Parts: sequence; structure tokens; C-alpha cells
Amino acid sequence: MPVRKATLRVVNLGRICYHSALKIQQQHIKQHLESCSTPPNTLLLCEHEPIYTTGIRRAPYNLKEEQRLQALGADFCRTNRGGLITFHGPGQLVCYPILDLGCFKKSIRWYVCELERTVISMCRMFGIEATTSPDTGVWVGENKICAIGIHCGRYITSHGLALNCNTDLTWFQHIVPCGIVGKGVTSLSQELGRDVTLGEATPKLLEAFTEQFNCTLTYDLNSVETQ
Repeated sequence: MPVRKATLRVVNLGRICYHSALKIQQQHIKQHLESCSTPPNTLLLCEHEPIYTTGIRRAPYNLKEEQRLQALGADFCRTNRGGLITFHGPGQLVCYPILDLGCFKKSIRWYVCELERTVISMCRMFGIEATTSPDTGVWVGENKICAIGIHCGRYITSHGLALNCNTDLTWFQHIVPCGIVGKGVTSLSQELGRDVTLGEATPKLLEAFTEQFNCTLTYDLNSVETQ
């Protein structure tokens, strides 16, 4: 943990298409890499329109597979994050931390573990016992409740986590989520047997983030940043 608390700016992008959110991430990364001053570490929160995304380990999602998924009514994007294919869509809380790990700990492995612990702590606030596994992400039994896939260049992080709140889980039936055969997906709503909205989950995720990363937040959850 850092000796001094870092301050993170929280920006709520609202519901936004994946490609627009990606551009905003790139703008924040550029600020970190090119600014003479120290840009703020930022948490970008959002919800996406339906889209399947793949990471740097892309096989076997070739053009034919891409077209098959697009025919379902979702977009498709190849990205530079870690991991294989996953789904983003309405009812899923997506958090993109754009952090300079020099303000925390210069360890990618540490960072991914802290993201997992953050979500586990948040799930505990809901009375859900979540765990890690040899596979990245956060799990409830054999079902993944939160996918994690990041990119890190010069210790500046991007991409992040996607937590299923009241997501339509049938979208995942058309893929092998994260390339893991024999396991499923779940959501806060499915585990609790009631509707859990992003509005209910977001404050708990932020609370868990501040505790796990020993940081303070400055934010306006009603503001929306545009590209």
C-alpha cells in the first residue's frame, strides 16, 4: 500500500458506446504520458451498449465469428487488453481506472489482485461470498460475476473491470466467456434474487476501491464527460 493516500477523480460517463469510451481512455493516457505536470488518476465509470470485445489473445474469433456475433445485434471490437472474449452491455457496471502505478505500486500483478480484492469486498457488502480462482476475475462458485482485463504501458493502466449488476446474461450464451470452458456467469441480481441497479452498486464499488487502494476520491456522479 502507498505511504500517502493518492487522490482519484471519478468521472461518470453514463451509458456510452464502447468506442467512445475507448477514445476517452486514450485521451487520459496521453495526458499521463505527455504532460509536464502530474495529471489526476481517474476512474471512468460507464455502462455500454451491447458489444463483444476480445483481448490480445484473440483466437478463435475470426471475421466469420465476428459477423456471427454482430448478427445478434451487438457491436464487436478487438482491443489491446489482456484476456479473451467477453460481453459488455446494459446493466453492467464498467470501471476503467486510468492510474499511474507509480502513485501506488509498480506491479501489474499487484494491481490486478487489488482490483479482484476490491470487487470481493464490494460483493461482501451485499452479503455475497465471492472469491478469486486461477482464472482472472471474481467468481461466485463456478460463475464469474466480474471480468477483469487490463492494459498497462509505462505503468499507466487502462481498461479494467466489468461487474454484472442486472445484466441480461443470455448474451454470454453465444460465446465462451473469457475463453474458460465449463464455467458460467452470474450477476448481483441473480445472486440476490432481486434487481440490483448500477445506481445501487456504484457507491459500494467506490467505497471498496478507496479502502483497497488507500485513496481518496473527488467526483460528481451526475456529471458526464464527453470526448
